Amino acid sequence: MIHRLEIENFYSIRETQVIDLRIGAKVPDEEERFAKLNDGSGERVPKTVAFFGANASGKSNVLKALAFLRWFLLDSFAYPPDAGLPILRFADGNHDPTRVRVHFDWFSDLASVDPEVLGDTPFSQYVYEVKVSGGQDGLMTVLAEVLRLQPAVGKSRKVFERNERGEVESGSSFPLTGLRHVLAKLRPNVSTTSTIAQFMEHTPTKVLLDWARRFSANILLEKTVYDERAVIQYYASNPLLLRDLNHTLSRVDIGIRSMSIVQTTGGFEPLFEHLGLNRPLLFLFESEGTRQFLRVYPHIWEALQRGGVALLDEIDSTIHPMLLPEILRWFYDPETNKHQAQLWMSGQSASLLEELKKEEIFFTEKDQQGRTRIYGLGDIESVRRSDNFYQKYLGGVYGAVPRIG
Repeated sequence: MIHRLEIENFYSIRETQVIDLRIGAKVPDEEERFAKLNDGSGERVPKTVAFFGANASGKSNVLKALAFLRWFLLDSFAYPPDAGLPILRFADGNHDPTRVRVHFDWFSDLASVDPEVLGDTPFSQYVYEVKVSGGQDGLMTVLAEVLRLQPAVGKSRKVFERNERGEVESGSSFPLTGLRHVLAKLRPNVSTTSTIAQFMEHTPTKVLLDWARRFSANILLEKTVYDERAVIQYYASNPLLLRDLNHTLSRVDIGIRSMSIVQTTGGFEPLFEHLGLNRPLLFLFESEGTRQFLRVYPHIWEALQRGGVALLDEIDSTIHPMLLPEILRWFYDPETNKHQAQLWMSGQSASLLEELKKEEIFFTEKDQQGRTRIYGLGDIESVRRSDNFYQKYLGGVYGAVPRIG
């Protein structure tokens, strides 16, 4: 699980913004909303992290920073060699680096992971950071990169560190023997991890890649993409997902009894059985709310199945407000969230604040220079757990609301 994220000079985020999710030892948790880190530290973090704010205040950019890490770690090796990295720094003409740093706990050794009993495998804390800068040609390339491991017992250890000249130095405990000639030619737009993965089995690098693979997101680097045909194909190729979707549809009252998928000359076609109707309806005739739910459900399902992170941007854009608390409960419930998946979401539905604890709530707000500030409800003085967060937010007490007039 992620317990700290730092973002600097990334899209609308100019100054370093820190999202620290660690929860004080005295904070009660009667509803199992918080999870202990698996690394033995005893620290807790929320299973759900929600960002609220005015339109274009930077909510999506927080999720986009994590989406960038996933892409960079896994897929940058396949990126065109002469292309700049697909991100932007804050548009004030600065030449400072863009920086993303994440702290998380994950498996110490993937070889010991039993998919059925993830909680019995050893975990460690990891810190990964990448700095990106642009040259005179404006192309964004890697300036520095580092991965450190903090075991449950003992000192932090460097796995590898990459400097401004592109040189990679491995930690004494994690040698990169045999890759010296490959790393000497490391491209400036590719991650060290995705490069190493092409040539050798390197345990901590493999662990980092496994962590990145377990991200599931509806937000990409340039825009949010809803490829409905790809979603339908995914349902068709995954019977377990379709079965679990239908089980969920039977429990939430949205008027649909089940969805089936049939093969047609034009490809796979979903059909929906509705209560009170004598024939199924095509996907084309479903409401936008239903279609949005079917788009995001695979991301939620993947995270819950694998124990990863679901990044859901504008999750509440068309989904009914009464269904959103049910989605949150899937992450709280230890029966549906057996592997401590984490949900990072952005939204506009302020009514959801009535369902959240203050440790789960973060706000984004822009100043007069267009710079995003990120702060948690817990950072605001005199906020009581019994407060009506919904009413106070709409009343402007917490900030992060549109300025009208």
